[in-house]
Amino acid sequence: MDALVILIPLLPLGAALMLGLGILFDWWSGEEKESLTSGIALWTVTMSALLALTLFGADLAGKNRGSFNLGTWLQSDTFEIPVNFVTQGIGPRVAALFGIMLAIVVRFSINYMHREAGFHRFFFVLTLFSAAIQWLVLSGNAVGTFAGWEVAGLCSYLLIAYAYDRPAAAVNATRVFVTNRIGDAAFIIGIGLSYAYAESIDWMKLNTLAAQLSPGEATGIAFCFAVAAFVKSAQLPFTPWLLRALEGPTPSSAAFYGSVMVHAGVFLVCLLEPLFEMSAFAMGMLAVVGLATAIYAYLLGLTQTDVKTSLIAATSVQTGLMFFECGLGLWQLASWHLCAHVVVRGYQLLAAPSLMHNVLGNPVKPVNSVLARSYRLYTVSLQRFWLDSAIDYLFVRPIGRLSHDLRYFDDYIIDRILGSPAPAMRAISSLAQYEEQKIGARLNNESDLFAQGSGLAGKLAEWISALIHAFEDRFMLRGYGKNATILGRRIGRSANRFEAYILRPRYLVLFIFITLLVAF
Repeated sequence: MDALVILIPLLPLGAALMLGLGILFDWWSGEEKESLTSGIALWTVTMSALLALTLFGADLAGKNRGSFNLGTWLQSDTFEIPVNFVTQGIGPRVAALFGIMLAIVVRFSINYMHREAGFHRFFFVLTLFSAAIQWLVLSGNAVGTFAGWEVAGLCSYLLIAYAYDRPAAAVNATRVFVTNRIGDAAFIIGIGLSYAYAESIDWMKLNTLAAQLSPGEATGIAFCFAVAAFVKSAQLPFTPWLLRALEGPTPSSAAFYGSVMVHAGVFLVCLLEPLFEMSAFAMGMLAVVGLATAIYAYLLGLTQTDVKTSLIAATSVQTGLMFFECGLGLWQLASWHLCAHVVVRGYQLLAAPSLMHNVLGNPVKPVNSVLARSYRLYTVSLQRFWLDSAIDYLFVRPIGRLSHDLRYFDDYIIDRILGSPAPAMRAISSLAQYEEQKIGARLNNESDLFAQGSGLAGKLAEWISALIHAFEDRFMLRGYGKNATILGRRIGRSANRFEAYILRPRYLVLFIFITLLVAF
């Protein structure tokens, strides 16, 4: 039964390829082709879910060997990346659960997305996401899991920006995408440390060798994967991205942020249980961050009046508690908590539109009594603890201003010198013209043979002569003392302005990044 595992992600992947080609070449579009698109998506995702259930049943019956190796994707010296999958443990269990929820979401979306302008595009992304998330949970090595991790993040970006003509959707999608790259960087470093310390990126081997690692080595690997999990599951300080992700359609919110993708971080931590147990620091970090996120999201949810925002705040509370349970060593409880929450929250988000219709006209629930008595706590909760604003002030704005400065330098200095985007020869010509205007030479006057040089050496001698002439005229012929004093003052003022400029937050952030890169 182990060979069934390869079909679980390949079926929805094949559907995504078919739908993508159909959209690309305009083979089907419009309302008349909706049944074809939805039929392909529903059939493949449902079959994938049934195969996942079969694999899980075989695991419960003890029929699986534990892994299935399809071959080697990349090999360099002792470094090898296999194409292998796990068929025992938490992987098949979560794959079966995710498969069922994705099949339900696809069926729900057929009616919900009817006559939407991006109907075919929606199902293309949803089937691609189904393949990615199944690959993520069933892959037997870190690189395979990371591939599914990345594609799932890309699908999240595409569905948050589903209504790409709306500025809010495009901005929020970009913000979520950039935030998740922090977790991706930590994941990549974790892969590198796994190979450096354990000489393996296979999940089963890494867990087996965890007992042989020193506490520092285990902590380094566990810390990187913990940060990746925190970002993916929207733990502090990365929680604000989850609220921005609600710009997408309700079915995608249910699949991504209620029942499936938001739990990928918890799954990763549970998968690496033996590794985390070797690091007291990593276990403590899981507990502290999880508990802090649960408290933060609970207080935030007390003042939310939108149904989707309230449900997502509750999702953050529950995922925070899952990390807290992992940090306390309650791994079995955390895995069962994950499975139960996937079902409950997925149902609630899919039922949210009907709930809004059914409660129309009902009186609004009064504010919590604790918040009603505390104006400051109410304001802090309503403003979401200003966490998003703090991240903007500390990171987004400085980096944005740094980008503006670099663009200015490129446009007005580099392009002016190189003559970009003209070809190389025109760039040299632009530089010569700039020097000609600056020093007052008549380099384009063919009758002035004395001022012209031939070739690179001639031009170099020509510019050096002009520079020496300008130096002699300004400092020796017109008076040394006055010009030197003025020049010194100008240099001093320029140095002061430069010092004040580089002390701005954007450049401090840049220096920190450079220091971290050099350290790594």
